[in-house]
Amino acid sequence: MENASTKPKKGFFYYVEKGGNALPNPAILFGIFALTVLVLSLIGSWLGWQGQDPVTGETIHVNNLLSRDGLHRIILEAARNFTSFPPLGIVVVALLGLGVAESSGLIKTAINAMLAKAPAKWVTFIIIFAGLISNVASDLGYILIIPLAGVIFHSLGRNPLVGMAAAFAGVSGGFSANILISTQDPMLAGISTRAAELVQDPKIFGLYEVLPTANYYFMAASTFLIAIVCTIVTVKWVEPRLGPYSGDTPREEMTKPTAIESKGLKRAGWVFLGFFALIAAGLIPENGILRGVDGSILGSPVLRGFITLLFLMCASAGIVYGYTVGKFKKADDVITGMNDNIKTLASYFVLVFFAAQFIAYFDWSKLGTLLAIKGANALEGFGADAGGSVFTGLIPLLLLFILFTSFMNLFMGSASAKWAIVGPIFVPMFMLLGYSPELAQAAYRVGDSVTNIITPVLPYFALVIVYFQKYVKQSGIGTIMATMLPYSIALFISWTVLLIIWVLLVLPLGPGVSMFYELPTPLQP
Repeated sequence: MENASTKPKKGFFYYVEKGGNALPNPAILFGIFALTVLVLSLIGSWLGWQGQDPVTGETIHVNNLLSRDGLHRIILEAARNFTSFPPLGIVVVALLGLGVAESSGLIKTAINAMLAKAPAKWVTFIIIFAGLISNVASDLGYILIIPLAGVIFHSLGRNPLVGMAAAFAGVSGGFSANILISTQDPMLAGISTRAAELVQDPKIFGLYEVLPTANYYFMAASTFLIAIVCTIVTVKWVEPRLGPYSGDTPREEMTKPTAIESKGLKRAGWVFLGFFALIAAGLIPENGILRGVDGSILGSPVLRGFITLLFLMCASAGIVYGYTVGKFKKADDVITGMNDNIKTLASYFVLVFFAAQFIAYFDWSKLGTLLAIKGANALEGFGADAGGSVFTGLIPLLLLFILFTSFMNLFMGSASAKWAIVGPIFVPMFMLLGYSPELAQAAYRVGDSVTNIITPVLPYFALVIVYFQKYVKQSGIGTIMATMLPYSIALFISWTVLLIIWVLLVLPLGPGVSMFYELPTPLQP
């Protein structure tokens, strides 16, 4: 990294990067991680590591993956681990459509047209904010916003790694924050509702329901805070540290679209508008064909499967643009565009194979689950003594809870899976102390987001490495860690402070949602 695109000043982050990149190739490193999990599963099984599921009461043991059954599973499911790796299919489908749009010249022309009008000083903030909003469509930000940010920064003569880092911070570091209700809101709310039943039995006291809008006010305010903080970190720290780009990836010069390109861009725009009109027609009516099975918009295939729509829109718009400007002459040209884009994933496929095995082994072994249970139980002991004033009780509890969640996120990537484990411990704890499940959920979401960008167990971490390697071939885990760590630190501090201020001002977390809880009177028989 040092001799390719940047010559950062020596310091803590320099040595983090240097040390991380001195490790083996990321694919080999994930293989080593996988082997380490196998050994730890054997040791944990021998030593009898176990814990109790907070919901079912079931005793959870470490699964020895080097046992007869474990070895059979490793052999039989290696291919399935790879092919079912969450981001793999999404990435391939998205890049097929983006390949058409890119090879036709649509993306380049659209970026040039956008940058010609957008104020340069606002580009960083706009990219980060777009990354934050993108989580309403699940994984869209990882596939589209991050690589696009690299292209935009490169076109502006800025380091593309800086652009991708800023976008990654918005997409993943601020994953819970949004000014819209995202697919994550009802998922976490459902788990919180179930956890609240452990204190407020619905048969005796009535149902305590945590709604998808439970944290809306706090998360909407957080969106702007995160965008501002990440912009400051990018401009004041990350960009000066990485310096100008001096790699060999050619820069796309900004040029004003020609008459024929403007015509193609306009036609492509009509294609996008046509798709949005069809989507609106399927979502707006109460019985719309594109609504979810339960009739909701949040559960609709539009949000849950937006990558398919992205493929259709980009491919269709790219085809229209390509034929308009003369880039495409025949159907084979369209397929060639898809082929060329998929070729860029060769190193990603290799990396994903080993990353998929590591994540699967970690899940099978139950090591992450036990770590979450043991940590939550340890923190529960503090919670039992966290009564008293807000300053001596609640605020220290919130700090420890956010810190614990941030740490656990380094080992378990799924937000819903972690909350399903620790929610039934912390939601009742907060309720018994007189604080609402919604407050526990808000604190969890802060901690669960801020370390997304520095953990290799994030399913898209491998993809971000590949994005960086497009511009700097020596990029590795150390590059990502050193670049993203300042964002994690800044987000942890600023977001936690915002939550504490929210608590001190006793502001509602969402519509009609208080931070306090009081057990209601029993229902009449």
